[in-house]
Amino acid sequence: MRNSRTILEVAGEQAGVSTVGATLIRDGTNVLYRLTGGVVARIGPAGSQLVAERQIRASRWLAEAGVTVVRTIDNIEQPTVVGDQPVTWWVELPEHRHATPAELGSTLRQLHGLVASEALPLPIVDPLEGLDASIGRGFILLDEDRAWLKSLVKQLGVDYRELAPSVPLTVIHGDAWQGNVVVPMAGGDPVLLDLDQLGLGPREWDLVSLAVDYTDFARIVEADYRAFVVAYGGYDMTVWPGYRTLATIRELRWTAFVLGKSDVSAKAAEQARYRVSCLKGEVDRPWTWSAF
Repeated sequence: MRNSRTILEVAGEQAGVSTVGATLIRDGTNVLYRLTGGVVARIGPAGSQLVAERQIRASRWLAEAGVTVVRTIDNIEQPTVVGDQPVTWWVELPEHRHATPAELGSTLRQLHGLVASEALPLPIVDPLEGLDASIGRGFILLDEDRAWLKSLVKQLGVDYRELAPSVPLTVIHGDAWQGNVVVPMAGGDPVLLDLDQLGLGPREWDLVSLAVDYTDFARIVEADYRAFVVAYGGYDMTVWPGYRTLATIRELRWTAFVLGKSDVSAKAAEQARYRVSCLKGEVDRPWTWSAF
């Protein structure tokens, strides 16, 4: 298996992009490198070529629709594929900060107001996709906890399917939080990042992350949450009947993410067990979950 640096160098040769002096930005599901000339290379996981292709088309479509979004390098045929891993090339952002709740709200209002285009087929977002498998791979779980989580996923699936017919589908980001909308320090419009999960789904799936930050974690104060609601157009999803269903799904996804790291990290294992205890009602809200 090639390491990310080798993949970067091979992709650079294929695309005609210099990778000399590349510096690592992030090593996660996607690996990001900063290159000279204001270019960022993004190496996707194995088998994600179709996702990478959709990211490229989505960036261009959103820009044409008037959404300020992370931009591709346009004079390169994209993605560049090395083995079974896609490499995409992006314009480096200037120095920036995470969006405020109000800035996130206004950006989501603009995104959700778009009309889907036949030129960009978007997948239907399934908030429960992959959860059962992720829990099954959580080797640090006690058998009774794994069984409880699987039962929870099953019940959430029933609850979500009951909600779905009454909830219109719109263009959604799929992983909307303040870190995926950033604002240049020198000024300018908020910029939408990370288009991996862009698709069609209920607008509430984009709104729920900030909502649970307020209701379940006390990460933001009431004034900030109200600013988010006002900027979005006045809709407060915490009073929507399906709120707790989507809130629990989102929190379960955050738990499954840490479970995926628990076999190689003692801190992740400890955090995963704590999160399961929270979901089971053994810990009172507001919860304090460590970032991973």
